[in-house]
Amino acid sequence: MRHQAEFVIRGAEVLDRKGRRRADILVSDGKIAAIGADLDASLPTHAADGLLATPGGVDPHAHIEQKSGMGLWNADTFETATRSAALGGTTSVISFAAQGKGERLRDVVADYSARAERGAMIDYAFHLSLSDPDAPHFDDDLRTLIAAGHRTVKVFTTYNIALNSDQIRHILSITGPAGALTCVHAEDDAILTEARNALIAEGKTEPKHHARARPRAAEAEAIKHICAMAEELSAPVMIFHVTCIEALDAVRAARQRGAPVFAETCTHYLFQTEDILDQGIDGAKWMCSPPQRNEADQVALWDGLKDGSLDLVSSDHAPYRYDETGKLRTGPNPPFPEIANGQPGLEVRQPLLFDSIVFKAKMPETAFANLTATRAAEIYNLPGKGVLEAGADADIVLWDPTRTYTYGADDLHDNVGYNPHEGRTVTGWPVHVFLRGHRIVSDSALTTQPGQGRWINRRPT
Repeated sequence: MRHQAEFVIRGAEVLDRKGRRRADILVSDGKIAAIGADLDASLPTHAADGLLATPGGVDPHAHIEQKSGMGLWNADTFETATRSAALGGTTSVISFAAQGKGERLRDVVADYSARAERGAMIDYAFHLSLSDPDAPHFDDDLRTLIAAGHRTVKVFTTYNIALNSDQIRHILSITGPAGALTCVHAEDDAILTEARNALIAEGKTEPKHHARARPRAAEAEAIKHICAMAEELSAPVMIFHVTCIEALDAVRAARQRGAPVFAETCTHYLFQTEDILDQGIDGAKWMCSPPQRNEADQVALWDGLKDGSLDLVSSDHAPYRYDETGKLRTGPNPPFPEIANGQPGLEVRQPLLFDSIVFKAKMPETAFANLTATRAAEIYNLPGKGVLEAGADADIVLWDPTRTYTYGADDLHDNVGYNPHEGRTVTGWPVHVFLRGHRIVSDSALTTQPGQGRWINRRPT
């Protein structure tokens, strides 16, 4: 990747978790060299008067060029997903290297690494998504990969890739001592099965019934169980996609006991309720798991972000087209159990949160950088990412705070074909994006190529 060796972003309003101040940003060899007033006037300049500078977004939960547990490839390649991410102000992403049954972990990582190296336009890391602890050389491969810089794994407690408690406990016994973090999709499978079967027996199989098929009790019970294991084994866990009051209460209770627990929520839970599913078969577009909840839960999630019970907001980008290749692969009017779960989110996460935090004052404006970049870089050990400070990577987003934009039906730059936030208007827009000092978005237009992203090695320093 070529970039100017040294230049100054001049006159921006720098906004990070430390506060807001007018400053110049000196970039040298892809790093931030200094932030201050009236920096070297002899250097090439990117004028940023009237713009806000924030750290490049860090999205630590996205499914890219991945086969689901249902055996369906999602719609995005690394090229299309990271193109979309960059245009939304995200410069680092953690996606999944997903193990299939019987597959060696080292082979899985090699395969996903080749895909990302070929297509990624922003920097990336992987969660090792584990589905078969009985695969050949599983323990040795897992330890070796963690030591090599793959510092997070993911396990499920539901779907056909679920692990049982003994298997999860075994994985925690490896990840904990190795200093790795285990991420968990936590829903109690027995509760889900009972709820789903009851609805099917009653003939209630539309997308709107999906929310009832995944009760909040399933989420809360699984979280309690995982947190107890993490506490017992002193093995840190990240609870993915917290959606509701009961789940948040379970996280808070575990943290109050001193359990090593982190937790996130996702954009769609903050901006959508389960009512969005009640649109006939079109409701399939918004189906995700766990499902959206209600307005009281949204208030609770924002409160959890304010008090630190929730650490960050991810996209859980899970892209499936609304056609026979994706959501409707089994026919034009499938029952909800046959509809792929997930929606696109990489491109909208940053603008939605910028609008809500900086302009609508859902939280202090300093929380924007923390929730979308800084905290994720800290938790997931992404060196040089998520901050605007000397020595960090020059991953910088310049926002036009006066620009408003209303999302359209199909205006995202991924490969999904619809925008789940159609009709929502945001204020504040990422007009210029720098990745390691290279401007990859200029005046809201992409200026980079596939393969320019780098793997982020997360070995402890």
